[in-house]
Amino acid sequence: MLTQEQVISILKEAGAFLEGHFLLTSGRHSDRYLQCAKVFQDARYAQPLCEQVAAHFRDCGVDVVIGPAMGAVQMAYEVARCLSCRNFFTEREDGAMTLRRGFAVTPGMKVLVVEDVVTTGGSAKEVIELTRAAGGTVVGVGAIVDRTGGKMDFGVPFHAALSMEVASYEPEQCPICKTGEPLVKPGSRKLSK
Repeated sequence: MLTQEQVISILKEAGAFLEGHFLLTSGRHSDRYLQCAKVFQDARYAQPLCEQVAAHFRDCGVDVVIGPAMGAVQMAYEVARCLSCRNFFTEREDGAMTLRRGFAVTPGMKVLVVEDVVTTGGSAKEVIELTRAAGGTVVGVGAIVDRTGGKMDFGVPFHAALSMEVASYEPEQCPICKTGEPLVKPGSRKLSK
């Protein structure tokens, strides 16, 4: 198993650990951003991090790994490869998280939900609800980075390769905004702000 220091080293080497003034997918602002898409441009980075997540759920009988698009599409594939099971991804359709492209959760299916970075857990929670509504059983949630420092509760086992508390702020309370540093939106979801 990788240590937290080794995970941070991989993220930095991949160019995935950024510092500045960022607009997160949740709409909150932060001085640090974890651009895990950089991890997935090179298997040397993705494989050990996804193996770390997969190892935690290896004995759960996972039938399928599901990740929300865009950030967790490649992660779902790589974690599923490590677990020798199938993988799906969800997409937003009219603002709602959905399974499309012929993907379907069936009753009793054991699902591992994955997310590249967890800040509020919103996308993963939507996938959990979608899975349960279809009769699937969520065995856990896995992430590369948990920005809450272990405070996130999904109601199922949660494991992240890296857990660290990273401050985030509502836009109207963001101290970085007061410095005048430009706001950068590196994520994948469009927000109306």
